[in-house]
Amino acid sequence: MSIVTVQLGQCGNQIGHEVFNAICGDVRGTHGLCSKKENESYRDACKERFFSEEESEVPVARAVLVDMEPKVISQTLSIAARSGYWKYDDRSHFCQKQGSGNNWANGYSVHGPRHKEVIMNLVQKEAEKCDRLSGFFTMMSMAGGTGSGLGAFVTQCLRDAFPTSFILNHVIWPYGTGEVIVQNYNSVLTLSHLYQSSDALLVHENDVIHKICAQLMNIKQISFRDVNQVIAHQLGSVFQPTYTAESGLHYSRNPLGDLMETLVPHPEFKMLGLRNIPQMPENSLAYSTFSWPGLIKHLRQMLIANAKMEEGIDWQVRPPRLGSSIPSSHSTNKPLHFNTSIANLVILRGKDMHSVDLGSFRDPSLYTSWLNPQDAFNAWKTPRAFNKYEKSASLVSNSQFLLKPLDSVVGKAWNMFASKAYIHQYTKFGIEEEDFLDSFTALEQVISSYAIL
Repeated sequence: MSIVTVQLGQCGNQIGHEVFNAICGDVRGTHGLCSKKENESYRDACKERFFSEEESEVPVARAVLVDMEPKVISQTLSIAARSGYWKYDDRSHFCQKQGSGNNWANGYSVHGPRHKEVIMNLVQKEAEKCDRLSGFFTMMSMAGGTGSGLGAFVTQCLRDAFPTSFILNHVIWPYGTGEVIVQNYNSVLTLSHLYQSSDALLVHENDVIHKICAQLMNIKQISFRDVNQVIAHQLGSVFQPTYTAESGLHYSRNPLGDLMETLVPHPEFKMLGLRNIPQMPENSLAYSTFSWPGLIKHLRQMLIANAKMEEGIDWQVRPPRLGSSIPSSHSTNKPLHFNTSIANLVILRGKDMHSVDLGSFRDPSLYTSWLNPQDAFNAWKTPRAFNKYEKSASLVSNSQFLLKPLDSVVGKAWNMFASKAYIHQYTKFGIEEEDFLDSFTALEQVISSYAIL
Protein backbone atom coordinates (compact mmCIF):
# COMPACT_ATOMS: atom_id res chain seq x y z
CA MET A 1 0.00 0.00 0.00
CA SER A 2 1.17 3.51 -0.74
CA ILE A 3 1.56 6.63 1.38
CA VAL A 4 0.89 10.07 -0.09
CA THR A 5 3.08 12.69 1.56
CA VAL A 6 1.77 16.25 1.82
CA GLN A 7 4.57 18.78 2.43
CA LEU A 8 3.31 22.07 3.87
CA GLY A 9 5.21 25.33 4.24
CA GLN A 10 8.97 25.93 4.20
CA CYS A 11 9.76 23.49 7.00
CA GLY A 12 7.51 20.70 5.67
CA ASN A 13 8.97 20.96 2.18
CA GLN A 14 12.59 20.96 3.32
CA ILE A 15 12.10 17.98 5.63
CA GLY A 16 10.04 16.10 3.05
CA HIS A 17 12.87 16.46 0.56
CA GLU A 18 15.40 15.08 3.07
CA VAL A 19 13.09 12.16 3.91
CA PHE A 20 12.81 11.07 0.27
CA ASN A 21 16.57 11.53 -0.06
CA ALA A 22 17.24 9.33 2.97
CA ILE A 23 14.82 6.64 1.78
CA CYS A 24 16.25 6.65 -1.73
CA GLY A 25 19.84 6.59 -0.44
CA ASP A 26 19.00 3.67 1.83
CA VAL A 27 17.40 1.64 -0.97
CA ARG A 28 20.28 2.32 -3.38
CA GLY A 29 22.94 1.58 -0.78
CA THR A 30 24.99 -1.59 -0.94
CA HIS A 31 25.12 -1.66 2.85
CA GLY A 32 22.01 -3.82 3.27
CA LEU A 33 24.07 -6.64 4.83
CA CYS A 34 21.44 -9.18 3.83
CA SER A 35 20.72 -11.64 1.01
CA LYS A 36 20.06 -10.42 -2.52
CA LYS A 37 16.50 -11.77 -2.40
CA GLU A 38 15.85 -9.95 0.88
CA ASN A 39 17.24 -6.74 -0.54
CA GLU A 40 15.00 -6.96 -3.61
CA SER A 41 11.78 -7.50 -1.67
CA TYR A 42 12.77 -4.62 0.66
CA ARG A 43 13.39 -2.36 -2.34
CA ASP A 44 10.08 -3.30 -3.99
CA ALA A 45 8.12 -2.70 -0.78
CA CYS A 46 9.78 0.68 -0.33
CA LYS A 47 9.14 1.78 -3.92
CA GLU A 48 5.47 0.84 -3.74
CA ARG A 49 5.19 2.77 -0.49
CA PHE A 50 6.81 6.06 -1.46
CA PHE A 51 7.39 6.25 -5.21
CA SER A 52 5.49 5.75 -8.43
CA GLU A 53 7.40 4.52 -11.48
CA GLU A 54 7.04 6.73 -14.52
CA GLU A 55 8.19 6.15 -18.10
CA SER A 56 11.41 8.01 -17.31
CA GLU A 57 12.61 5.13 -15.07
CA VAL A 58 13.43 7.65 -12.33
CA PRO A 59 11.20 7.00 -9.29
CA VAL A 60 8.73 9.83 -8.68
CA ALA A 61 7.88 10.71 -5.06
CA ARG A 62 4.23 10.27 -4.12
CA ALA A 63 4.04 13.79 -2.75
CA VAL A 64 2.15 17.06 -2.96
CA LEU A 65 4.14 20.22 -2.19
CA VAL A 66 2.30 23.27 -0.88
CA ASP A 67 3.69 26.66 0.17
CA MET A 68 2.48 30.23 0.03
CA GLU A 69 5.78 31.48 -1.40
CA PRO A 70 7.63 29.96 -4.36
CA LYS A 71 11.31 29.95 -3.33
CA VAL A 72 11.55 26.77 -1.26
CA ILE A 73 9.42 24.66 -3.59
CA SER A 74 11.38 25.62 -6.70
CA GLN A 75 14.67 24.85 -4.90
CA THR A 76 13.32 21.52 -3.65
CA LEU A 77 12.06 20.44 -7.07
CA SER A 78 15.33 21.26 -8.83
CA ILE A 79 17.63 19.67 -6.21
CA ALA A 80 15.60 16.44 -6.32
CA ALA A 81 15.60 16.36 -10.14
CA ARG A 82 19.35 17.03 -10.30
CA SER A 83 20.10 14.06 -8.04
CA GLY A 84 19.14 11.73 -10.90
CA TYR A 85 17.95 9.08 -8.43
CA TRP A 86 14.40 10.34 -7.76
CA LYS A 87 12.29 13.41 -8.47
CA TYR A 88 9.00 15.10 -7.69
CA ASP A 89 6.17 15.19 -10.20
CA ASP A 90 6.38 18.60 -11.90
CA ARG A 91 2.62 18.97 -11.65
CA SER A 92 2.19 18.07 -7.97
CA HIS A 93 2.95 21.37 -6.33
CA PHE A 94 1.14 24.57 -5.52
CA CYS A 95 2.62 27.88 -4.45
CA GLN A 96 1.67 31.54 -4.28
CA LYS A 97 3.65 34.74 -4.09
CA GLN A 98 2.54 36.25 -0.79
CA GLY A 99 3.35 33.99 2.20
CA SER A 100 1.35 33.80 5.44
CA GLY A 101 3.48 36.14 7.54
CA ASN A 102 3.81 33.65 10.42
CA ASN A 103 0.12 34.16 11.10
CA TRP A 104 -1.86 30.98 11.75
CA ALA A 105 -5.17 32.71 11.08
CA ASN A 106 -3.97 33.91 7.67
CA GLY A 107 -3.03 30.35 6.64
CA TYR A 108 -6.17 28.75 8.12
CA SER A 109 -8.91 31.28 7.36
CA VAL A 110 -7.65 33.01 4.20
CA HIS A 111 -5.23 30.87 2.18
CA GLY A 112 -6.90 27.57 3.12
CA PRO A 113 -10.44 28.27 1.84
CA ARG A 114 -9.11 30.32 -1.10
CA HIS A 115 -6.89 27.54 -2.48
CA LYS A 116 -8.72 24.49 -1.16
CA GLU A 117 -9.93 23.28 -4.54
CA VAL A 118 -6.54 23.39 -6.27
CA ILE A 119 -4.69 21.75 -3.38
CA MET A 120 -7.27 18.98 -2.92
CA ASN A 121 -7.27 18.28 -6.68
CA LEU A 122 -3.51 17.68 -6.50
CA VAL A 123 -3.97 15.35 -3.54
CA GLN A 124 -6.78 13.50 -5.31
CA LYS A 125 -4.59 12.96 -8.39
CA GLU A 126 -1.74 11.57 -6.25
CA ALA A 127 -4.17 9.29 -4.40
CA GLU A 128 -5.58 7.98 -7.70
CA LYS A 129 -2.08 6.93 -8.81
CA CYS A 130 -1.91 4.47 -5.89
CA ASP A 131 -3.14 0.91 -6.45
CA ARG A 132 -4.04 0.88 -2.78
CA LEU A 133 -3.86 3.94 -0.54
CA SER A 134 -2.62 3.42 3.02
CA GLY A 135 -3.16 7.05 3.92
CA PHE A 136 -1.55 10.48 4.18
CA PHE A 137 1.61 11.64 5.87
CA THR A 138 1.62 15.42 6.30
CA MET A 139 4.73 17.36 7.30
CA MET A 140 4.58 20.80 8.86
CA SER A 141 6.01 23.15 11.45
CA MET A 142 3.84 24.52 14.26
CA ALA A 143 5.55 27.88 14.58
CA GLY A 144 4.93 29.68 11.28
CA GLY A 145 1.79 30.51 9.35
CA THR A 146 1.60 28.31 6.24
CA GLY A 147 2.69 24.97 7.64
CA SER A 148 0.65 25.40 10.78
CA GLY A 149 -2.49 27.28 9.69
CA LEU A 150 -2.81 25.99 6.15
CA GLY A 151 -1.57 22.60 7.39
CA ALA A 152 -4.39 22.36 9.94
CA PHE A 153 -6.91 23.38 7.27
CA VAL A 154 -5.62 20.86 4.71
CA THR A 155 -5.65 18.09 7.33
CA GLN A 156 -9.36 18.79 7.95
CA CYS A 157 -10.00 18.70 4.20
CA LEU A 158 -8.17 15.34 3.95
CA ARG A 159 -10.35 13.97 6.74
CA ASP A 160 -13.52 15.11 4.94
CA ALA A 161 -12.43 13.87 1.50
CA PHE A 162 -10.91 10.55 2.67
CA PRO A 163 -12.90 9.56 5.76
CA THR A 164 -11.52 6.01 5.88
CA SER A 165 -7.84 6.75 5.13
CA PHE A 166 -5.26 7.11 7.87
CA ILE A 167 -3.77 10.55 8.48
CA LEU A 168 -0.48 10.92 10.33
CA ASN A 169 0.74 14.46 10.95
CA HIS A 170 4.46 14.94 11.38
CA VAL A 171 4.86 18.11 13.42
CA ILE A 172 8.00 20.10 14.16
CA TRP A 173 7.95 21.62 17.62
CA PRO A 174 9.57 25.10 17.62
CA TYR A 175 12.74 26.03 19.51
CA GLY A 176 11.89 26.95 23.10
CA THR A 177 13.72 30.26 22.80
CA GLY A 178 11.60 30.98 19.78
CA GLU A 179 12.01 32.05 16.21
CA VAL A 180 8.59 33.72 15.99
CA ILE A 181 7.04 35.87 18.69
CA VAL A 182 3.58 34.34 18.25
CA GLN A 183 4.83 30.74 17.86
CA ASN A 184 3.05 29.60 21.03
CA TYR A 185 -0.30 30.88 19.74
CA ASN A 186 0.33 29.18 16.40
CA SER A 187 1.31 25.94 18.17
CA VAL A 188 -1.77 25.87 20.40
CA LEU A 189 -4.11 26.50 17.46
CA THR A 190 -2.34 23.91 15.28
CA LEU A 191 -2.29 21.13 17.87
CA SER A 192 -5.88 21.58 18.95
CA HIS A 193 -7.14 21.48 15.35
CA LEU A 194 -4.96 18.53 14.35
CA TYR A 195 -6.18 16.63 17.39
CA GLN A 196 -9.69 16.74 15.92
CA SER A 197 -8.90 15.50 12.43
CA SER A 198 -5.69 13.48 12.57
CA ASP A 199 -5.22 9.84 13.62
CA ALA A 200 -1.89 10.57 15.29
CA LEU A 201 0.73 13.31 15.64
CA LEU A 202 4.36 12.32 15.38
CA VAL A 203 6.40 15.08 16.97
CA HIS A 204 10.04 16.15 16.65
CA GLU A 205 11.34 18.91 18.91
CA ASN A 206 13.83 21.29 17.29
CA ASP A 207 15.75 21.70 20.56
CA VAL A 208 16.26 17.95 20.88
CA ILE A 209 17.43 17.46 17.29
CA HIS A 210 19.77 20.43 17.66
CA LYS A 211 21.35 18.73 20.69
CA ILE A 212 21.76 15.48 18.76
CA CYS A 213 23.56 17.39 15.97
CA ALA A 214 25.88 19.05 18.48
CA GLN A 215 26.58 16.19 20.91
CA LEU A 216 26.21 13.00 18.90
CA MET A 217 26.95 14.09 15.33
CA ASN A 218 29.73 16.52 16.41
CA ILE A 219 28.57 19.23 14.02
CA LYS A 220 30.15 22.56 14.92
CA GLN A 221 27.96 25.01 13.03
CA ILE A 222 24.52 23.49 12.82
CA SER A 223 22.34 24.40 9.83
CA PHE A 224 18.66 23.65 9.25
CA ARG A 225 19.80 21.06 6.74
CA ASP A 226 21.76 19.18 9.45
CA VAL A 227 18.70 19.21 11.70
CA ASN A 228 16.45 18.05 8.85
CA GLN A 229 18.78 15.19 7.94
CA VAL A 230 18.67 13.81 11.48
CA ILE A 231 14.86 14.04 11.43
CA ALA A 232 14.75 12.33 8.01
CA HIS A 233 17.00 9.53 9.26
CA GLN A 234 14.70 8.95 12.23
CA LEU A 235 11.58 8.96 10.07
CA GLY A 236 13.16 6.58 7.55
CA SER A 237 14.04 4.21 10.38
CA VAL A 238 10.32 3.91 11.11
CA PHE A 239 8.78 3.98 7.64
CA GLN A 240 11.12 1.78 5.66
CA PRO A 241 9.70 -1.74 5.24
CA THR A 242 9.69 -4.22 8.14
CA TYR A 243 8.10 -7.51 9.10
CA THR A 244 5.35 -7.21 11.68
CA ALA A 245 4.00 -10.08 13.76
CA GLU A 246 0.94 -10.23 11.46
CA SER A 247 2.72 -9.82 8.13
CA GLY A 248 4.67 -13.08 8.53
CA LEU A 249 7.10 -13.66 5.67
CA HIS A 250 6.07 -10.58 3.70
CA TYR A 251 6.91 -6.96 4.32
CA SER A 252 4.03 -5.16 5.99
CA ARG A 253 1.71 -3.71 3.36
CA ASN A 254 -0.09 -1.10 5.44
CA PRO A 255 2.49 0.98 7.31
CA LEU A 256 0.20 3.75 8.56
CA GLY A 257 -2.58 1.36 9.55
CA ASP A 258 -0.11 -0.86 11.41
CA LEU A 259 1.33 2.15 13.22
CA MET A 260 -2.10 3.38 14.38
CA GLU A 261 -3.27 -0.07 15.39
CA THR A 262 -0.11 -0.59 17.42
CA LEU A 263 0.18 2.81 19.09
CA VAL A 264 -3.17 4.61 19.26
CA PRO A 265 -5.66 2.53 21.26
CA HIS A 266 -7.77 5.55 22.28
CA PRO A 267 -8.54 8.83 20.45
CA GLU A 268 -7.67 10.93 23.50
CA PHE A 269 -4.04 9.80 23.24
CA LYS A 270 -2.40 10.45 19.90
CA MET A 271 0.94 12.17 20.61
CA LEU A 272 3.81 9.99 19.41
CA GLY A 273 7.49 10.56 20.19
CA LEU A 274 10.41 8.95 18.35
CA ARG A 275 13.83 7.84 19.58
CA ASN A 276 16.51 6.22 17.45
CA ILE A 277 19.89 4.66 18.30
CA PRO A 278 22.72 4.62 17.48
CA GLN A 279 23.34 8.05 15.92
CA MET A 280 26.87 9.16 15.08
CA PRO A 281 28.97 10.77 12.36
CA GLU A 282 29.64 8.48 9.41
CA ASN A 283 33.41 8.54 9.93
CA SER A 284 33.00 7.10 13.45
CA LEU A 285 31.00 4.08 12.28
CA ALA A 286 34.08 2.10 11.23
CA TYR A 287 35.40 2.21 14.79
CA SER A 288 32.15 1.29 16.52
CA THR A 289 30.56 -2.03 17.33
CA PHE A 290 27.08 -2.48 18.68
CA SER A 291 25.47 -5.35 20.52
CA TRP A 292 21.72 -5.83 20.60
CA PRO A 293 21.56 -6.19 24.43
CA GLY A 294 23.44 -2.87 24.78
CA LEU A 295 21.19 -1.04 22.30
CA ILE A 296 18.01 -2.43 23.89
CA LYS A 297 19.17 -1.57 27.42
CA HIS A 298 19.83 2.05 26.37
CA LEU A 299 16.58 2.36 24.44
CA ARG A 300 14.52 1.09 27.38
CA GLN A 301 16.17 3.51 29.80
CA MET A 302 15.61 6.35 27.32
CA LEU A 303 11.94 5.40 27.41
CA ILE A 304 11.45 5.23 31.16
CA ALA A 305 13.65 8.24 31.99
CA ASN A 306 12.31 10.31 29.07
CA ALA A 307 15.83 10.82 27.70
CA LYS A 308 16.03 12.46 24.29
CA MET A 309 19.19 10.67 23.17
CA GLU A 310 21.61 7.99 24.28
CA GLU A 311 23.97 10.45 25.94
CA GLY A 312 23.15 11.80 29.40
CA ILE A 313 20.49 9.22 30.29
CA ASP A 314 19.43 9.24 33.95
CA TRP A 315 20.08 5.64 35.00
CA GLN A 316 18.59 6.22 38.47
CA VAL A 317 15.02 6.18 37.17
CA ARG A 318 13.35 2.82 37.79
CA PRO A 319 9.84 1.59 37.03
CA PRO A 320 7.53 1.70 40.06
CA ARG A 321 7.00 -1.72 41.62
CA LEU A 322 3.55 -2.97 40.70
CA GLY A 323 1.11 -2.87 43.55
CA SER A 324 3.09 -0.28 45.49
CA SER A 325 1.28 3.00 45.77
CA ILE A 326 3.50 5.86 44.69
CA PRO A 327 3.79 8.53 47.39
CA SER A 328 2.47 11.87 46.22
CA SER A 329 5.90 13.48 46.59
CA HIS A 330 7.18 11.08 43.89
CA SER A 331 5.53 12.84 41.00
CA THR A 332 7.01 16.21 41.89
CA ASN A 333 10.49 14.83 42.46
CA LYS A 334 12.00 15.43 39.03
CA PRO A 335 14.98 13.02 38.91
CA LEU A 336 12.73 10.14 39.94
CA HIS A 337 10.03 11.05 37.50
CA PHE A 338 9.11 7.99 35.56
CA ASN A 339 7.69 8.17 32.03
CA THR A 340 4.50 6.06 31.86
CA SER A 341 3.56 4.58 28.47
CA ILE A 342 0.29 3.72 26.81
CA ALA A 343 1.87 1.81 23.95
CA ASN A 344 5.34 1.29 22.50
CA LEU A 345 6.72 0.01 19.23
CA VAL A 346 10.34 -1.07 18.84
CA ILE A 347 11.79 -1.45 15.33
CA LEU A 348 14.97 -3.49 14.87
CA ARG A 349 17.02 -3.40 11.69
CA GLY A 350 20.15 -5.44 11.03
CA LYS A 351 21.67 -8.86 11.47
CA ASP A 352 20.69 -11.34 14.20
CA MET A 353 17.62 -9.27 15.06
CA HIS A 354 15.57 -12.46 15.60
CA SER A 355 17.69 -13.42 18.60
CA VAL A 356 17.00 -10.15 20.45
CA ASP A 357 15.29 -10.41 23.82
CA LEU A 358 12.70 -7.64 24.13
CA GLY A 359 11.20 -8.92 27.39
CA SER A 360 12.23 -5.76 29.25
CA PHE A 361 9.76 -3.75 27.11
CA ARG A 362 6.94 -6.10 28.08
CA ASP A 363 7.26 -5.25 31.78
CA PRO A 364 3.70 -4.33 32.93
CA SER A 365 5.05 -1.60 35.24
CA LEU A 366 6.02 0.47 32.17
CA TYR A 367 2.42 0.81 31.06
CA THR A 368 -0.83 2.32 32.19
CA SER A 369 -3.06 -0.12 34.05
CA TRP A 370 -5.97 -0.04 31.58
CA LEU A 371 -4.14 -1.78 28.73
CA ASN A 372 -2.93 -5.36 28.68
CA PRO A 373 0.91 -5.21 28.36
CA GLN A 374 0.67 -7.87 25.63
CA ASP A 375 -1.31 -5.38 23.52
CA ALA A 376 0.69 -2.34 24.58
CA PHE A 377 4.02 -3.50 23.15
CA ASN A 378 4.89 -4.52 19.59
CA ALA A 379 8.10 -5.16 17.68
CA TRP A 380 8.82 -4.90 13.95
CA LYS A 381 12.01 -6.35 12.50
CA THR A 382 14.03 -6.82 9.35
CA PRO A 383 17.51 -8.30 8.73
CA ARG A 384 18.10 -5.48 6.22
CA ALA A 385 20.39 -2.86 7.76
CA PHE A 386 19.34 0.79 7.53
CA ASN A 387 21.43 3.70 6.31
CA LYS A 388 24.96 2.38 7.01
CA TYR A 389 24.25 1.16 10.56
CA GLU A 390 24.76 -2.60 10.79
CA LYS A 391 22.37 -2.67 13.76
CA SER A 392 19.89 0.02 14.68
CA ALA A 393 16.83 0.29 16.89
CA SER A 394 13.99 2.81 16.89
CA LEU A 395 11.30 3.40 19.47
CA VAL A 396 7.97 5.03 18.66
CA SER A 397 6.21 5.73 21.91
CA ASN A 398 2.77 6.92 22.94
CA SER A 399 3.73 8.04 26.43
CA GLN A 400 4.31 11.11 28.59
CA PHE A 401 7.26 12.12 26.35
CA LEU A 402 5.54 15.33 25.25
CA LEU A 403 3.74 16.28 28.44
CA LYS A 404 6.29 18.87 29.59
CA PRO A 405 6.77 20.64 26.23
CA LEU A 406 2.99 20.72 25.72
CA ASP A 407 2.38 22.14 29.18
CA SER A 408 5.06 24.76 28.58
CA VAL A 409 3.69 25.90 25.19
CA VAL A 410 0.13 26.14 26.51
CA GLY A 411 1.34 28.06 29.60
CA LYS A 412 3.33 30.59 27.56
CA ALA A 413 0.47 31.08 25.09
CA TRP A 414 -2.03 31.54 27.95
CA ASN A 415 0.16 34.26 29.57
CA MET A 416 0.18 36.18 26.30
CA PHE A 417 -3.53 35.63 25.77
CA ALA A 418 -4.38 36.84 29.30
CA SER A 419 -2.84 40.21 28.45
CA LYS A 420 -4.45 40.19 24.98
CA ALA A 421 -1.05 40.47 23.30
CA TYR A 422 -1.16 40.20 19.46
CA ILE A 423 -4.76 38.96 19.48
CA HIS A 424 -5.74 41.65 16.95
CA GLN A 425 -3.41 39.99 14.39
CA TYR A 426 -5.70 36.94 14.50
CA THR A 427 -9.12 38.59 14.84
CA LYS A 428 -8.57 40.55 11.63
CA PHE A 429 -8.55 37.19 9.80
CA GLY A 430 -11.61 35.87 11.63
CA ILE A 431 -10.08 33.86 14.49
CA GLU A 432 -11.91 35.15 17.56
CA GLU A 433 -11.09 34.94 21.27
CA GLU A 434 -13.65 32.14 21.52
CA ASP A 435 -11.56 30.06 19.11
CA PHE A 436 -8.51 30.55 21.29
CA LEU A 437 -10.44 29.51 24.39
CA ASP A 438 -11.72 26.37 22.64
CA SER A 439 -8.14 25.47 21.70
CA PHE A 440 -6.86 26.03 25.24
CA THR A 441 -9.67 23.88 26.64
CA ALA A 442 -8.97 21.05 24.19
CA LEU A 443 -5.24 20.99 24.99
CA GLU A 444 -5.77 21.27 28.76
CA GLN A 445 -7.84 18.10 28.42
CA VAL A 446 -5.01 16.34 26.54
CA ILE A 447 -2.48 17.46 29.18
CA SER A 448 -4.60 16.19 32.06
CA SER A 449 -5.25 12.86 30.31
CA TYR A 450 -1.53 12.22 29.83
CA ALA A 451 -0.66 13.54 33.31
CA ILE A 452 -2.81 11.00 35.15
CA LEU A 453 -1.47 7.92 33.37
